Amino acid sequence: MAKITKKRKALLEKIEKDKLYTVEEATKLLPELKSAKFDETVEVALNLNVDPRHADQMIRGSVILPNGTGKTVRVAVFAKDAKADEAKEAGADIVGSTELIEQIQEGNINFDTVIATPDMMGTLGRVARILGPKGLMPNPKTGTVTMDVAKAVTEAKGGKVNFRVDKKGNIHAGIGKVSFGPEKIEENLRTFVEKINKAKPAAAKGRYILNGALSLTMSPAVTLNTAELLEIK
Repeated sequence: MAKITKKRKALLEKIEKDKLYTVEEATKLLPELKSAKFDETVEVALNLNVDPRHADQMIRGSVILPNGTGKTVRVAVFAKDAKADEAKEAGADIVGSTELIEQIQEGNINFDTVIATPDMMGTLGRVARILGPKGLMPNPKTGTVTMDVAKAVTEAKGGKVNFRVDKKGNIHAGIGKVSFGPEKIEENLRTFVEKINKAKPAAAKGRYILNGALSLTMSPAVTLNTAELLEIK
C-alpha cells in the first residue's frame, strides 16, 4: 500500500469522511484543496447505472459550459474548398484533408479536437484506429461531423466538452479551473450534470447516477450527494 504523504494527509483532513457534499459545499471546498503551483483543473466523475455494451444504453454527447473550460483547445478541421476557408476564418488551428491524414499516420497529432464535414468521413476512416482510442474521431452525436464548421470551431474553442461513458459506466470530464472560483465552477457543474440527466436512456432502470465526485488535478475527491445530482434538470 502506497504511503500517504504529509501534503496528501493534510488535504484529506479537510474532507469530512463519509460525508455526501452538496454541489455548493463541494465547490466552496475545492479552493482549499489546491496544492499544485499550476492552475489545477476541476474534474467531475460520475458512475452511471447503465450497461454500455448495449447500444441503447451508450451515453455520448457534448455540452457547452457557460464559463468555458479554461483550457486552450487546438482544433483540427477536415474540410475542403469553401468549408476549409470557413474553418480558418472561425479560428481553427489546423485545416486540411488528405495531407492531414498522412501527418496523423506519421504520428503527428498536435490537436485536441477534430471536426469534419460529412464528405470527409470516408477519408478519415483511414485513421479511425488511431483517432478512435484517443477519443478524437469526429461523431455526429458530439456535433463534430457537420457542415457548419464555423459554429463547431467556435463552440470547441469556447468551452465545449465531449463526454462518453466507459465500459464500467463511468464518465469523467474537466469542467473548469480552480481559479474560476466556487460560483463559476458550480454553474459549470450543474450545466454538465443537467446534460447527463437529459441523456438518460429509456432502457436505464433504477437509480441513474450511482456515485459522483469532484476533485482537482492533484487533490483527493469530494463525494457528491447523488440525490441532489439527480434533481438537476
